[in-house]
Formats: sequence, C-alpha cells, structure tokens
Amino acid sequence: MNQYLICTDLDRTLIPNGSQPESPAAKEIFKKLVSREEITLVYVTGRHRALIEQAIKDFDLPQPDFAIADVGTTTYQIDSSGWRQWGEWDTQIAPDWQGLAHGEIYRLLSVFPVLRLQEKEKQNRHKLSFYVPLETDAQALAGEMDARLKQEGIKANLIWSIDEMAGFGLLDVLPASANKLHAIRFLMQRKGFLQKDVIFAGDSGNDLDVLMSDIPSVLVANADVDTKARAANANKATLYIAKGGYLGMNGNYSAGILEGAAYYWPEAGAWLCESNQTKDC
Repeated sequence: MNQYLICTDLDRTLIPNGSQPESPAAKEIFKKLVSREEITLVYVTGRHRALIEQAIKDFDLPQPDFAIADVGTTTYQIDSSGWRQWGEWDTQIAPDWQGLAHGEIYRLLSVFPVLRLQEKEKQNRHKLSFYVPLETDAQALAGEMDARLKQEGIKANLIWSIDEMAGFGLLDVLPASANKLHAIRFLMQRKGFLQKDVIFAGDSGNDLDVLMSDIPSVLVANADVDTKARAANANKATLYIAKGGYLGMNGNYSAGILEGAAYYWPEAGAWLCESNQTKDC
C-alpha cells in the first residue's frame, strides 16, 4: 500500500481566512481524504504551537500527524499521547548558530537599538523575532545584522515581513537551514517518503521556497497575484496551479489542495470520486 504525505500551509491555504470564498463542501471532503490510513498530514506554518492548536479548534481542522512550526524552526510529531518536539531537527539546524541559543544571539544583536523583542511565545531556541518601525531601511538593517553575525561564524536567515494591521515591521532571525523546504526534506528522509508521494500546498511568498523546488506542489486558486506571477517561472512538472472546477469546487483553500492531490495522485483522485459520487469526475 502506497503511503502519501500531504504538507500544507495553514493561513489562507487550508484555513479559509482570506478574502475569497471557500467551497462549502471542501473542508469535509479534505477531512475524509486525510483520515485514510495511507495519508500522513503535516501542517507547515509560521504559527507557533499554541496558535496551531487554536486554529485546529477555531476552524475545525483535522489533527495533523506532524507540524513544522515557527517558520521551520520547530518540528512536532503528534499522536494520541500528545505533541512531541523532534530533537533531531534541533540538532540538524543548531550548527548554523554555532550551537548558540536564542538569548546568546540576542546579546550579539543588542547593538541595534531599532530592534524591539517580540513576545516570549513568539521566540524559541532557534527563532529570534523582533518588531521594527516601518520607516526602517529593512535591507540595510538586515545587511548590518548579517555582517555582525558572520563575524561570529553564525549562518542566519533573516526574514522581513509587515504586519499591515498593526503598522510595524517583523524581523525573524533563524538558522540558515531552518525553513519550510529543508524541514519537509528532513521529514521525508526520516520517514522514508519518496518524492512522487509527497505534495505541498501554499498560497503566498513565504511558501515559494517549496513551490519553486522539485517537491510536487500546488498553489491554491486564491493565492495572491504577486505569488502567482513569481510562480510562473517554476518547474511546470512540479507546480500545479489550482483552477477550480474539480468536484464542482472553486479551487480556493482546501478545494485547491484536493485538486492538486487528484492531479498528482490518480489513486487519490479515484478515492475522492468514489466517495463523493459526482458527475464532475
């Protein structure tokens, strides 16, 4: 029996919290698909554990088997006994920071007065997150921070984003190898999944490292215009852009994930058609 791995981003990919409508039946059909014993489900998200658990409750999401959280800096295995953080992933990414932890990296960067530390729950051993005023030259600041870290032999990935509602910038400092793509590859290797049996679903710029890789991926139909434009340069053999129409649904959110699963895995398409008995098959 083939084993399949579905990796999906949460916000505006599986979670229908964007501006476009969700197909009414999509969530329940998705739940039926991932409940099969052949399917392993992974949530791949910038959210920390508490926010993932809150999303599962608020949006009635299926319980995943794994979660790649905190922008790829933590990985959890989840079963009936609870959430267990994978120490193997911490060991994998620790050399980028020379074995140093969050507090020691913070002390190195305390020379930059513009940085304001985010709340405790948004930090972890390998994730250091700051608030930055919007008027800051983010590119220049990141360059100076990177140079300071390199002086200490530290390889870091600095991720800049904007919280438009709150009106400030967000800057995450991570080990260079701590990202969604590397974490998915690590999970595939540890659990023995072949590339042809894996799909990733995303919707925005912070998913592009996976969407543009050789891992079979699906861009949901509600993805933003900029991400769709950038994805136009992806490998057409490993990126499917949901169009809508599959099982009479619009291709947004979980409907797009289902459309992608059927595209890459004919066996999954057969399951979905059989269980939903629709003329659109």
